[in-house]
Amino acid sequence: MITTIIIFVLVLSVLVFVHELGHFYTAKRFGVRSEEFGLGFPPRVFGWYKNKAGQWRHFFGKRSVESLENDPDDSVRPGDNQTVYSINLLPVGGFVKIKGENGEGKDDPDSFGYQKIWKRVVILSAGVTMNVILAWLLLSAGYMIGLPQATETAGSKAILSESQLNVVEVSSQSPADLAGLQPGDVIISVAGTPVTSEIVLQDEIAAQSGMETELLIKRDDQEMLLTVTPKQLSEGDKATIGISFFASGLVRYPILNSFWEGAKMTGWLVAEIFRAFGNLFKQIFSGQNVSGEFAGPVGIATITGQAAQLGFAYLLQFAALLSLNLAVLNILPFPALDGGRIMFLLIEKIKGSPVKKEVEAIIHNTGFLLLIGLVVFITYKDIVKLF
Repeated sequence: MITTIIIFVLVLSVLVFVHELGHFYTAKRFGVRSEEFGLGFPPRVFGWYKNKAGQWRHFFGKRSVESLENDPDDSVRPGDNQTVYSINLLPVGGFVKIKGENGEGKDDPDSFGYQKIWKRVVILSAGVTMNVILAWLLLSAGYMIGLPQATETAGSKAILSESQLNVVEVSSQSPADLAGLQPGDVIISVAGTPVTSEIVLQDEIAAQSGMETELLIKRDDQEMLLTVTPKQLSEGDKATIGISFFASGLVRYPILNSFWEGAKMTGWLVAEIFRAFGNLFKQIFSGQNVSGEFAGPVGIATITGQAAQLGFAYLLQFAALLSLNLAVLNILPFPALDGGRIMFLLIEKIKGSPVKKEVEAIIHNTGFLLLIGLVVFITYKDIVKLF
């Protein structure tokens, strides 16, 4: 359990840190001052910065950036446009404090609010962009060492290993159903013959038509023998046992091909995540029962631990998927998220003036409270599942 928590915290920290790094980097590029860039969340443990003379200074504890700037000693005050870098006590992710992000100092050239709308949109969307880039790099690295994938979708230059046949669906009252075969089972052999491909499985089952046949399967890391009797569904057809299945394995590519395959997989996953969110909102607003299950922090931590136990490649793949989910969620036009803030900038562009800060603040705060409430609810459901 402790190992799972540590791995989960590390993975989440990297994803959030990279997200905030995107905001920080683009703000600096556009001349917007980042007052503080922190690893972890406050309270602050340690901080460092360059003073007016360009010398690095450090300090311990909770001292605010404002108190440093107002210090009468020139050797203490941060230099113009300098950032305080900090290490904070809560070791999850990070944060960036951008000058003017809440509308203050909009007449200062180094303030976020002073910038043209397109620059503000780029700064706000940079975190999402960084999460997509991170996912691409993780998947590319995964393809260099081998990622689990359906072999039929592998490219022509793929190098396959550890192939296995996975049961996807079992027809009701079929020979497989009566034998106790379940979705998720892995078929290892048929009548003692190792199963190495879809064709081998189909041929071996057909050869055992009408005869009791032993299937060696793997379920939850345990091997077991099942007895099944293949039968013909109609005259002239090959005997079957009533399952649908697919072949999977570790798919590896040469280094240069790995980056291209990683990009293709990233694009496909982004489209699938958007489609999943679209179906979710459709179900919610149409009054349907929401299908599938949500996973909150506890559920994600559990899945992270399971992925780590399967191997480093599985952990890379899951971290990439989590990074893309974070990107898609943040770009949605919901208050308090990056997408919600971008939505207000688009409204400002259309109407020619910004929405009143008081109104925007109320909407964002309400959205934030709704998100927190949702996280608490899902976390409660996750904990209930554990018991």
